[in-house]
Amino acid sequence: MIKKEDQYNEFKLNWRDDFLKNICAFANTEGGTLYIGTNDMGEIIGVKDATKLLETLPNIVNQKIGIIPFISIEEIDNKQIVKIEVRTSSVPISYNGRYYLRSGSVVLELEGRELSDFLLHKSGITWDSLVPNVKWEFEPDNASIELFKKLSFDRLPFAKDEKDIQVLLKKLNLLTPELLPTNAAILLFDINPQRFFPQATVQIGRFINEADIISSDIIEGNLFQQAEKSLAILKTKYLFSPITYEGAHRRELLEYPYEALREAIFNALIHRDYNTTSAILIKIYNTKLSIANEGKMPPELTISDLKHEHLSKPRNKLLADVFYKAGYIESWGRGTLKIIRECEIAKIPEPNFYEEKGIVRIVFELAERNIKLTNEGVNEGVNEGVNEGVNELLLLIKVNPGQRVPFLAGKLQKPDKTTERWIKKLKDKGKIKFIGNSKTGGYYSQ
Repeated sequence: MIKKEDQYNEFKLNWRDDFLKNICAFANTEGGTLYIGTNDMGEIIGVKDATKLLETLPNIVNQKIGIIPFISIEEIDNKQIVKIEVRTSSVPISYNGRYYLRSGSVVLELEGRELSDFLLHKSGITWDSLVPNVKWEFEPDNASIELFKKLSFDRLPFAKDEKDIQVLLKKLNLLTPELLPTNAAILLFDINPQRFFPQATVQIGRFINEADIISSDIIEGNLFQQAEKSLAILKTKYLFSPITYEGAHRRELLEYPYEALREAIFNALIHRDYNTTSAILIKIYNTKLSIANEGKMPPELTISDLKHEHLSKPRNKLLADVFYKAGYIESWGRGTLKIIRECEIAKIPEPNFYEEKGIVRIVFELAERNIKLTNEGVNEGVNEGVNEGVNELLLLIKVNPGQRVPFLAGKLQKPDKTTERWIKKLKDKGKIKFIGNSKTGGYYSQ
């Protein structure tokens, strides 16, 4: 008995040319060994024509898929088996025009976008370095260019004095030798990149539960604009800053650590797969906040690696490089560790990372202490023990100012009379007021 079948070992009783796809998969992944003369359990059965296979297989493999594996005969318990040891290939390997990868003990054929991503990865090219297949003219946003110059002063001092935008973008490797803008140039600095990539947006929503949303925003513009706007809208519209005191010093700290949110949003912008049709999603609930972006983890990393020191494998190298030079990220491969550290400092639970169906998600949760402070920040004087719906109503009015009872009741999924009763409680405590006339006015928080 040798080993069990896994990512690096495959067992076959007899040779068939169809097994070339298994060799192809090993070469395209992390290498491995194909054993001829063993059953599925790795038990030695032996082959009678081992010497003949040793003579013919090198030519078959080389002619069919263009690689030369190391092939040998091994004798175990007086039975001969043939070992075909395959190294990882630096270039894509195909069999009959098809490409395969190894995933555990399974051989997978690559198709569609996964095949495109694989070919780019193997060629050392990332999607953000390509030129888009559109004919619209690249229009740099001067404000974003100037912001980059300001932010990159420490890491790219020459940028502040560069007057020619084309020269600056070329030095950042954002233009091809023919001076065509790359995908990265458009995403980072175009005045309206949604002309090229309508899916390149950030969506923010406040949820009562998984199904009911009470407010939402769509953040468009280039990535510099999205980075700044997302953080600003989160801070001013969606999140609370409960008031605490350290002695006589009054402090207003965001319910989630700002630097952790900042790093998580920047990571999502850098690592997302812009070939998909989905936006980055930021969902805020009463006790948790999640940030999700589509884009599979690189094969070299697992979700658990994100909580430890790990290599940087940015999906979009140019985006990551420009964000680094702008000071948006500290260094490659340490963003998730910074997020965890900031949560520890803020004394909230360590965030959790998930990957499911190609979507990577980070989830922040409030500690009991923070939940209490946040509720007090929402409540601020509303009687203790009052119905939780009053707090939801106050939040709803904060993020949807100027609305009337039918709208508010509909969002809360409560009868008008119940909503009116809660409104009275908030008005009595001076938390909200009605502005305007009886036909066109609405409720505003104070």
